[in-house]
Amino acid sequence: MQTTDFFRLAENGTTVRTELLAGVTTFLSMAYILFVQPAVLCTDFAGHPTGLDAGAVLLATCLASAAGSALMGLLARYPIALAPGMGENFFFVSVCMSLTALGVSHAWQTALALVFISGLVFLALSLVRLREAVIEAVSPSLCSGIAAGIGLFIAFIGLKNAGLIVARPGTLVGLNMHPVWADLAVFGVGLLVAAGLQARKVRGALLLGILAAAALALALGKTRFTGLIGLPHIQQGAIWQMDFAQACSPAAWPFILVFLFMVLFDTVGTLVGVTQQAGLMQGNKLPRATQAFFADAAATTLGAALGTSTVTSYIESATGVQAGGRTGLTALTVGLLFLLALLFSPLIAMVGSYAPITAPALVLVGALMMQNVMRVAWDDVTEAVPAFLALLGIPLTFSIADGIAMSFVSYPVIKLLGGRGREVRWLMYAVAALLVYYFAFIRPRAG
Repeated sequence: MQTTDFFRLAENGTTVRTELLAGVTTFLSMAYILFVQPAVLCTDFAGHPTGLDAGAVLLATCLASAAGSALMGLLARYPIALAPGMGENFFFVSVCMSLTALGVSHAWQTALALVFISGLVFLALSLVRLREAVIEAVSPSLCSGIAAGIGLFIAFIGLKNAGLIVARPGTLVGLNMHPVWADLAVFGVGLLVAAGLQARKVRGALLLGILAAAALALALGKTRFTGLIGLPHIQQGAIWQMDFAQACSPAAWPFILVFLFMVLFDTVGTLVGVTQQAGLMQGNKLPRATQAFFADAAATTLGAALGTSTVTSYIESATGVQAGGRTGLTALTVGLLFLLALLFSPLIAMVGSYAPITAPALVLVGALMMQNVMRVAWDDVTEAVPAFLALLGIPLTFSIADGIAMSFVSYPVIKLLGGRGREVRWLMYAVAALLVYYFAFIRPRAG
C-alpha cells in the first residue's frame, strides 16, 4: 500500500511534501523538551539529585516520543505528536520528593512504576470506553485551575533556576539582591528572544530562545562545548528500573490517580483542540478516538518502562496543523526526528548542564499555561474556590500533588455545603475520601 493511500492524503487535501514540512514545524515547536526533560527529572526542586541519569532520561525521552508519535500517526492517523508532558514531569519530581519524605528508598524507581500503572489504567479505560466517566468527574473549572497552577509553579521554578528568586526567611521567598549577573544575562537573553519570536509566531521560538541563551553562556564561559554529534552517555540505566512493590502500597495510590487525571485531561484537550483546528472533527465527535487514546496510553506505559515521566499528546502539534499537516504522516515525521535527535546528545547535554539556559523555556511555558484561568467559572463560588486553591496551592506548597489534593478535597465539600452535592460525581467523593485518609493517616508517618 502506498503512503498516499494509507494516510489518505488526497482525501485530506494534503501532499507528502506538506506533511513532511508540517512534521518539521511541529518538531521544532516541541524540541525544547529534549533540553528541559533531563534537567527537570534529574534534580529536585531543592537542587538535590533525584538519582535519574541525564543520559538515560534523554534516551528514554527520544525513544518514547518517537514511538508515541509513530503510534498516533499509524493507528489514529492524526497529525499529533507525543513527548513527555510539561507539568507531568514536574509532578513526577514532586512525587519523588514526597516518596523520599515517606521513607521510600527507591523514589524514582517507584515513581516510574506509578507512571507505568497509570498508563495501564489509561489503556484499560480507553479500550472499554470508560474514559468519559473519568473526564466528567472533574469539572472544567477545576481542570483549568490545576493547569494554571502548574503553569505558575513551572514559571516559579524557572525564575529560581535563573537565580532571580531566592529563599528569604522573613518572607519565605524574595528577589535575589546579590545575583550572578552572568546567570541573569543568559536567562534574560533567552527569555526575551523566545518571547519576542513567539509574539511574531516564529516556528520553534522556545528552541531558538534556548539556543540563544546557550550561545551567550558559551561566550561567558558558563558552559563548555564538548561536541555536536554522539549518542547519550549513560552512567546508570533507567530501562525497566521500576519498583512495583513500593508503587502498590497504599501511600502511593493517590499519586496513581493524579497521574491518570493529568494525562487523561491533557490528552482530551490536545486531541479536541488540534483536530478541531485541522477540521477533522465530525459532528463534535472525534473519529478513531479509541485508537488515539490507545496510542497515548501505550506511549505513557512505554515511556515509564524506558525511564521517563508521562508521555502525552502535545498542543504544539497545532503549529504543524497550521503549516498544513492533516494526517498521521506529520506525526510519523516528528517521531523520526526524535530518533535523529539522539545523535546530537553532546549538544543537548551541554545545554542542560547550566540551569539558566533552560529557565526561559520554563517561564514562557508557564506564562502560556496561565490562559487557563479564563476558563474558570469565577462567578460560581463552588467552582471558583477549589480552582483557586489549586491555582495558589500548587506553587505555594511547592508541590503539584499537594495543590491538587487541596482542590480535590475542597470541591465535593463545598458543593455539599452549598446544597449542590448532586453535581459531584461519585468518583470525586471517592478520591476526596482517599486523599483525606492519606493526609490523616499515611502522610504523618513522614514526620
